[in-house]
Amino acid sequence: MASQSVHYFIVKDGRGNDVKLGEYKGKVLLIVNVASQCGLTNSNYTELNQLYDKYKQKGLEILAFPCNQFGAQEPGTNEEIANFVCTRFKAEFPIFDKVDVNGENAAPLYKFLKSSKGGDNIRWNFSKFLVDREGHVVHSYEPTTSLSIEKDIKNLLEA
Repeated sequence: MASQSVHYFIVKDGRGNDVKLGEYKGKVLLIVNVASQCGLTNSNYTELNQLYDKYKQKGLEILAFPCNQFGAQEPGTNEEIANFVCTRFKAEFPIFDKVDVNGENAAPLYKFLKSSKGGDNIRWNFSKFLVDREGHVVHSYEPTTSLSIEKDIKNLLEA
């Protein structure tokens, strides 16, 4: 893929409005495919909130992209998803439009993220990509990775 940075992509927010990821230049990003009905939902949203609360003032942004490709565990509308996440988990980070992360209809952002880290398909909900302030993909993490990624986030924020 020609672009070397996530900042070249335009995605849709949960209301269908265009969001230029270039608006996040200078921020460290944790991009996550999320689901509301997954066995990993409680632990991951809890940990994402902890990371966001601790590091948002230092430049961390978490970008959550709902995905219904794994066990149909994100069947709701964008509005239902946002209500669930904001009510149950009090999430303050942005929840974007529901996307496919694998296959022919995968969102261009996810095609780029995967190609930046070897091109493998995403295996399940809550896979994570850590992106530096310039928009380069630095690390990818399996869904069960917990707060151990905090060290990597801290290193990028302090760089």
